[in-house]
Amino acid sequence: MKSRAAAITSAMLLGLFAAGSNLAQSGLTPVSPAVLTPEAQTALAGEYCSGCHNDKTRSGGMSLTALDFAHVDRNAALAEKMIRKLRAGIMPPAGAKRPAAETIRQFATSLEEAVDRAAAATPNPGRRSFQRLSQTEYTRSVRDLLNLDVDVSALLPPDSLSDGFDNIADAQSFSPAILEGYIRAAHRVAQEAIGDAGAGPTSATYSVSSTTNQLRQVEGAPFGTRGGVSVIHNFPADGEYVFTVKFQSATNGGLIGRRANGEQMEISIDGARVAVLNINSNMSEASTGLSLKTDRIAVKAGSHRVSAAFIQKFSGLADDLVAPIEYTLADAIGASQIAQMPHLQDLYITGPHTVTGISDTAARRRIFSCHPAEGAPAAEEGTCAREILGRLARGAYRRPVTGRDTDALMGFFEMGRTDGGFESGIRTALEALLASPGFVFRMETRPTSVKAGENYRIADLELASRMSYFIWAAAPDDELIAVAAAGRLHDPAELERQTRRMLTDPRSESLATRFAVAWLRLSDIETMVPDALLFPNFDRTLAQAMKREVELLFDSVVREDRSLLTLLTADYTFVNERLAAHYRIPGVLGNRFRRVEVAEDYRKGLLGKGAILTMTSHADRTSPVVRGKWIMETLLGTPPPPPPPNVPMLEATRPVQDGRTLTVRERMETHRANAACNSCHRMIDPIGLALENFDVTGSWRIKDSGAPVDARTVLFDGTPLDGPDSLRRAVLQYSEAFVSTFTQNLMTYALGRRVEYTDMPAIRRITREAAAGDNRFSAFVLGIVKSAPFQMSRAE
Repeated sequence: MKSRAAAITSAMLLGLFAAGSNLAQSGLTPVSPAVLTPEAQTALAGEYCSGCHNDKTRSGGMSLTALDFAHVDRNAALAEKMIRKLRAGIMPPAGAKRPAAETIRQFATSLEEAVDRAAAATPNPGRRSFQRLSQTEYTRSVRDLLNLDVDVSALLPPDSLSDGFDNIADAQSFSPAILEGYIRAAHRVAQEAIGDAGAGPTSATYSVSSTTNQLRQVEGAPFGTRGGVSVIHNFPADGEYVFTVKFQSATNGGLIGRRANGEQMEISIDGARVAVLNINSNMSEASTGLSLKTDRIAVKAGSHRVSAAFIQKFSGLADDLVAPIEYTLADAIGASQIAQMPHLQDLYITGPHTVTGISDTAARRRIFSCHPAEGAPAAEEGTCAREILGRLARGAYRRPVTGRDTDALMGFFEMGRTDGGFESGIRTALEALLASPGFVFRMETRPTSVKAGENYRIADLELASRMSYFIWAAAPDDELIAVAAAGRLHDPAELERQTRRMLTDPRSESLATRFAVAWLRLSDIETMVPDALLFPNFDRTLAQAMKREVELLFDSVVREDRSLLTLLTADYTFVNERLAAHYRIPGVLGNRFRRVEVAEDYRKGLLGKGAILTMTSHADRTSPVVRGKWIMETLLGTPPPPPPPNVPMLEATRPVQDGRTLTVRERMETHRANAACNSCHRMIDPIGLALENFDVTGSWRIKDSGAPVDARTVLFDGTPLDGPDSLRRAVLQYSEAFVSTFTQNLMTYALGRRVEYTDMPAIRRITREAAAGDNRFSAFVLGIVKSAPFQMSRAE
C-alpha cells in the first residue's frame, strides 16, 4: 500500500516539473502551461510544504493538512496565505529543497484560478461599519468648505491606527469624550472662520524640536534669518497681540549661547518685520525665564504667516577650528562653536487685546455670499441666512440639502442671532453644522428592500464620498455632487472621467502625503533620533527633508501617471539644499525642492532613500533585521513571524573581539549562530545586509567600525546579492508580489477597512488589468473605483 502511494506521488511529480525539471521526460504535463491539476498540487505540497506545515509542527502557524486542493475555495483564507508566500518567493524557505521557479509560479497561478473561479460564482464585496472623519480628513474638509486652515490636533482625539492607516472604520471608536472633541473643534473652527468681536485673549504655543537646525533659514521665514520657527496662525479678530519667545536652557539654568550678546530675534508677519528682540547672554531661568516678549502689536483678523527667527549675523564657518554641524544643540556634547549661539524653544502668540473689529478674510468671503445691512428686517436676515446655510450644508453633508436640513440649521441661527446679531447666528449655525453627524460621519444606508446577507450597490452620492476621500482625503466638490445627484456616477464612462479629473486635481497630492506615508510607514522617521555623538549632521530639518523627498517621488508617479515600478527604479529624486548636501549632490541651494537626476545606482528608487534607511536603523547602528523586515512586510507583503521567546538581543553579543570592534555583519553572524534565531534570520538578514553600505542616516559608506563593508550575501531563493542595485533587481523579480502588496494597501486605504481574503480575487483582477496597461498608477486607482468591493456592500 505504501509503495503504491509512493508510485502515485512520483507520477504526479513527473507532471509538476514539465518546466525545467529533469523529470519532465515523463510526458505528464499540467492541464495548461500555467495551471496544475489538483493532484499535481497535492503532490507538490506533500514534497515541499507539508514537512513543516502540518498539524504537529505548524511552522509559521500554518498547517496544510486540511487543505483539499480539489476544493481550495473551502479554505480560501489558507490558500491566500500560500499564494502570498509563493508569489514573494520565500517558500519553500531558504536552505530547503526548492522546485524550479516556474513550477512555483504555476502553483501560485493554479491556486489563484481556483479561488477566483469560486469567488465569481458567489461574490462577496464585504462591508464596513460607520466611519468618522480622521483629524486630517476633518481638517481638509474644513479647508475646502471654508477656505480655512486650522489645526485641530489638540481638540480631536488621536486617531487609532490599523496597519498604519488612520481611516480604518473598525479601529475607530466613539464615546462621549470623542463627541466632546468634535464639538470643541467645531466651536474653534466657527470662531476662527467668522471671527469674534467679543473674543478674549487666548494663547497658542509653537514649539521647536531640540534637534531642529538653527544655522539654516527655516522654510517660510524671511531671507536674512536663520533658525527659529515659521507658522500659519489664525487670528480671530482685529486687535493687539503679544509675541513671546522662549530660548533653550543650559543645564545650569542659563541661556545656551556664550556669544549671545548682539544676537537678535526678528518677529515678522507675512514677511514684514514687526519687532526685533535683543538677546542678552546673562539671561537665566531665574531672572527672565529665558523669555522675551514684544509690545502689543496690531494684527488684522485671518490667517497670517508668523515667523520668529534669528537675524543672520555671519556667513561662512562659525568657528575656524571646528566646522559647523547640523545638529546644532550638540553643544551638550562638546561642540564649542555651536555653544556660542542661542536656540529657540517656543513661540507664544497671545491675544487679542483691545479688539477693534473683524477684517475681511478668505474664510468670511467664502461664507458670506450675502450680508444684510445693519438694521435690516428680520425677514431679510432670515432669507440671507437660509441661502448661506443651505450652500454650506450641501458641501458639509456632501449631498443636496432638503428643506428639513435648512430648517434645522435655521433654528440654531435664530438662537445665536438673539444673543448677538446676524453674524453670531451664522456662527452658531456653522458650529452646529460642523459638529453634526452628517459632517463628522461618513454613513452609508442600505436600501430597505435588501435583506441581511445580500449584496447591493451603494448610492451614487455615497460613491462620490468614497471617491473623494480616497483620492483627495476631503469631501466631494460641487461637480462630483451634481453628477452623483443626477444618478450618472455609476455609469462606467462618467465614473472614469470623474476619476481621471480628480487625479489631475492638485488635491490628489493626498495620495502621497497620506496614503504613501501610511503604507511606507514614513511617520516613523519623526521619532528617529540617531546618536548625536556618532551622527552630528543628522537633525530634524534633514529628517523632514527625507520624508518630503519620498512624498514628492510618489507624487511624481501619480502626477505623471508613471509605472508603479518607478518607485523601485526611478533614476531621479527631489532634494533641497539640506538633503542634497547629505547625498553629496552639488549645485542645489535653498529650501525649495527640485527634481534632480540620480547619478549613482544605489540612490535609485525607494531602496536608496534616506527616510527608508534611517527609520529602519537604530540610533547607534544599522539594523539588517529591521531593514529586511521592512522590505518583506511593506514591499513584498510577507512579514516574518515574531521572534521566539527568550531570544537574546543583538546588543547581548560581544561588540569587541580580539581588541577590535566588530562590524554589524559580524555581530549578526554571531547572533545568528543561535539555532532559535537562525530559521528566521537566514531569510531576513540577506535582504538587510545588501544595504549595509548605507549608514544609520542613509549616507553611503565603505567602512563599518574601521573594517570594509561586506554587502555580499545570498537571497532566500539563492540569488547572489552584493549591494542595493542587486537587491533592487531581486525585488523586481518578484514584481507581482510588490504590485499585489501595493494594491492591497491602496484598497485598504480606499475602502476604509481591512482587506480580507475574500477581496483578493478583485485585487488580482485589478493587477492583471493594470499590468496590461504598463502598471500605470491611474490603472490601479481606476481598477479600485470600478471594483465590486468599492461600489458595493453586503448587508449586515
